[in-house]
Amino acid sequence: MPLHIVHHPDYDARFPAHHRFPMGKYSRLVGHLERKGLLGRSISHIAEHASFEWLARAHDPRYVEQITLASVPSHIEREIGFPVSEAVSHRSRLSCGGTVAAARLALRYGIACNMAGGSHHARPGGGAGFCTLNDVGVAALELLSSGDVQKILVVDLDVHQGDGTAEMFFDDPRVFTFSMHGEKNYPARKAASDLDIGLPDRQGDQAYLERLNTVLPILLSRARPDLVFFNAGVDPHQDDRLGRLALSDDGLRQRERRVIDFLRSRGIPVCGVLGGGYSRDVEELAARHSILFEVAEEFA
Repeated sequence: MPLHIVHHPDYDARFPAHHRFPMGKYSRLVGHLERKGLLGRSISHIAEHASFEWLARAHDPRYVEQITLASVPSHIEREIGFPVSEAVSHRSRLSCGGTVAAARLALRYGIACNMAGGSHHARPGGGAGFCTLNDVGVAALELLSSGDVQKILVVDLDVHQGDGTAEMFFDDPRVFTFSMHGEKNYPARKAASDLDIGLPDRQGDQAYLERLNTVLPILLSRARPDLVFFNAGVDPHQDDRLGRLALSDDGLRQRERRVIDFLRSRGIPVCGVLGGGYSRDVEELAARHSILFEVAEEFA
């Protein structure tokens, strides 16, 4: 079967090329997947805005209103790392809607991916760390509220700890949060996930993958999920300017394959989201992000 992919051209809010956040990676990823023929073989779905109701389940309604009106207070914008313009507000709500759509497609077809998402630093009360709204949090609460699922597992392999998601579900037994990240990396003050693994700087493929292999069965036995959100951030890569770990391209590919194969071989639906990646070479960055979609297609 073809892979189901959710995307929107406005996932790219078109920041200047020199901006610290490589916004152009979203457009470059589309081009990369088109050149490889993967988009042509896939079934594409255009993301729509998450509703105010969906967003307000995960975030303070006052903050959702500020996002919707592009009137976020300056102290929160400083935590996010960029101003919340109308374009940023638009893309953030699209990204959340895209993860909701991808999650529902995963429940129907076994696996689906959003070409954005993984904004795991956004907390209930505001954004942080280049994350405006927490799309996985929004999607998880919408699917739980609608009764589509009863239990959810978040497998967050972005190099930065998923502190916003951990805070959002700290006392919610329906959502099991797991983060494997660089121990000395952002954020300086970590939140408490249901399970955290902090890795030392410069850890490479072999040690990383061995740790992952060990923890996957533990996660399933503890979470017993109906759906898994997989944050496949590529910032653990050895050339990522914010990563501090040392995975190779092949290491990322093995990581994606081990997670997805482990879950799909047990009949568990997987919703993949993009996560972080911070290279000045945006073409190389898009190629790394494309690995998630290439591996996901193998299991569609």
